[in-house]
Amino acid sequence: MRFLFSFLLALVIISCNHSDKKAMPAANTEAALKDSANYTTLQWIDSTNKNFGKISEGQKVEVSSYVFKNTGTKPLIITRVQPSCGCTIAEQPTEPVLPGALGTIKASFNSDGRVGPNHKTLYVYANTKLTQSNELKFEV
Repeated sequence: MRFLFSFLLALVIISCNHSDKKAMPAANTEAALKDSANYTTLQWIDSTNKNFGKISEGQKVEVSSYVFKNTGTKPLIITRVQPSCGCTIAEQPTEPVLPGALGTIKASFNSDGRVGPNHKTLYVYANTKLTQSNELKFEV
């Protein structure tokens, strides 16, 4: 019985440390973020603030895609899209977005246990200047 408990405990600890994020090549990511010569710019094509109106508690909402364009001269590398809470899941590009090309960021929101209005933010980390706002917001 102790063996089984120890095994299950070890399994839980290992699974908590497991990350299912798709990592980009570390060399490209680190170089792009540290060297200002690799900075680029992006333009949000659609509104960065979306309102989906009232929904029922427990409903899942597929947040429509946030479309952007790399308006700079260097490849745009989205290193991370961080939701403001665990009720939101974000999908980001896994490959660099070439200059002039379009990219999308998708998100889904699970309202289970979230009664009333909800205001959520997605923080986008990329090789852009720090003065550029990379926050996407939605409310339901």
